[in-house]
Amino acid sequence: MAAQFGRRLRKGAATTAVAAVAVAALSASQAPGVSDGRQNAADATPSPEASASHGSATGNSPYYTDLPPLKSPNPSPTTGPGPSGTGATEAGIPATVLDAYKKAESALREAKPGCNLPWQLLAAIGRVESGQARGGRVDADGTTIKPILGPELDGNGFALIKDTDDGAYDDNSKYDQAVGPMQFIPSTWAWAGRDGNADGKKDPNNIYDAALAAGHYLCRNNWDLSQQGDLDRAILSYNNSRDYLNLVMRWLEYYRKGTHEVPDGTGTLPDNRSDDGAGTSPTPTIPGATPAGSTPGPGPKPQKPGTPQKPGTPQKPGGGGTTTPKPPTTPPGSPSTPPTTPPTPTDTVDHLEDAGTGKLAAMAGDAFDRRISTRAETEAGKAVAKVRVRFTVVGDTDTTFTGGESVATVATNSSGVAVAPALEAGEKTGAVTVRATVVGRAVPGLDYKATVTERAADALVRTGDAALTCAPGGEFANQVEVKATYKGAVADGVAATATLIKSADDPTANDKGPSFKDADGKTVRTLTGLKTDAKGLLKLPKLYADDTTGTFLLRITTAGGATLTVELTVAAAETSSPSPPAAPSA
Repeated sequence: MAAQFGRRLRKGAATTAVAAVAVAALSASQAPGVSDGRQNAADATPSPEASASHGSATGNSPYYTDLPPLKSPNPSPTTGPGPSGTGATEAGIPATVLDAYKKAESALREAKPGCNLPWQLLAAIGRVESGQARGGRVDADGTTIKPILGPELDGNGFALIKDTDDGAYDDNSKYDQAVGPMQFIPSTWAWAGRDGNADGKKDPNNIYDAALAAGHYLCRNNWDLSQQGDLDRAILSYNNSRDYLNLVMRWLEYYRKGTHEVPDGTGTLPDNRSDDGAGTSPTPTIPGATPAGSTPGPGPKPQKPGTPQKPGTPQKPGGGGTTTPKPPTTPPGSPSTPPTTPPTPTDTVDHLEDAGTGKLAAMAGDAFDRRISTRAETEAGKAVAKVRVRFTVVGDTDTTFTGGESVATVATNSSGVAVAPALEAGEKTGAVTVRATVVGRAVPGLDYKATVTERAADALVRTGDAALTCAPGGEFANQVEVKATYKGAVADGVAATATLIKSADDPTANDKGPSFKDADGKTVRTLTGLKTDAKGLLKLPKLYADDTTGTFLLRITTAGGATLTVELTVAAAETSSPSPPAAPSA
């Protein structure tokens, strides 16, 4: 979370007592099953239902633990001390921030209607991550006035995530830091970032961009956030902590009861962080200067010039008394050994290997029946577990992973293997490349080639059995309709061609007999660009006969080789012979 955020208060005994009362009340009035305690980030137990990457949008960075007030913010702000006991209250959501959340909800309703993303969930996460962009301190375009940065993820009390963006987002070329009002780490923003305000940029410091990115992040994997299980999984994927899940759920329920808009820059700043401020950069001081608010104490009594100090005589500090110098911990002349950080699993990865993926092929619109499997290995070929592998669909294609995303990050298992989500073929046919790379490690990527073929059918049948007949110069009463299938299943969106052919052995277009007509009424004997509908049905336009009588053939073919030949008959109508006159009676 933002290291430069407001004050960091440490709770005393009185504060703890007030917080305990508030938590008890909340547990009785809010979401069932939510635990009452709050732990530091180091003590939080990650859920086994966390995202497949075993990571998070935020890199499991610290977050603000302030609880919501006991009363709904609708129709007006609450008054009096908040449940944290610090006197803080929820003053509403800053106007620009609230607008960004609602616009993101609207965009996701259109892009991923099955996700059912409520804007209140974005508000809950935004409150916990950055206090609604530091109380709405954003400019007219929604960009934070000052950058909001979490502590560097150097493994010292936090996750160890080495720099992935060369400091482009967090101005840190050694370690990653969570960035912006929704606290994305750079490696996640690289694929999850969105342009929410249509300015042509994807900026994690802009609340419109960050809110839309958070919405898409929470809606991946085909999650339906109206279902509690999927909602839990989505929140845990943002920050893998049960305490985080419980806290976000409380703010979600709070905002669902109603909220109100406040001017930008007037929102409430949170006080308490999950790591209790650990990792926050200390306030810089000027060498030799006295810190503000402190009184200089008496210094050592100066020696008279030219008076040598007796060897072994302890110095008297200015405050009186004597001190004995501490013996050195390292013998003089001994080389000091700098502390070393043990290598992470990621540090040991030398290369990626295919783990038996096999041939990747699918028809347009279908799911691939194989999933990409990649193994991370050391230089000696030993498998490496707990390494994040990023799979990226590259190039001009509409093929995606399940859920419509072009990027997925998965952690290797105990065998060093990461299995990507299922690929879903788009409508663009041809070759597709999926690249596997190691997050946080500059090793060569591994490319997988996939092929998307056009939709196909292997069988065609007529949907009716009425004879297709017509008088010369007339119009066929029935239109030809066929149904296409592939391996017994409906074959929708399959390209087809209909041709009035010369004979069963000569598939060229006939120059006489029945025909279709174009928009100008001209004779057409070959129709291209036809496609079956969602039910696999194809209904041809009306057929017309010229003056030629006889039996004619209509052949329909589809991509994939399905063929059906239909007989058409053109014959003059039969006329009944007049009855002979009756013989006169005798």
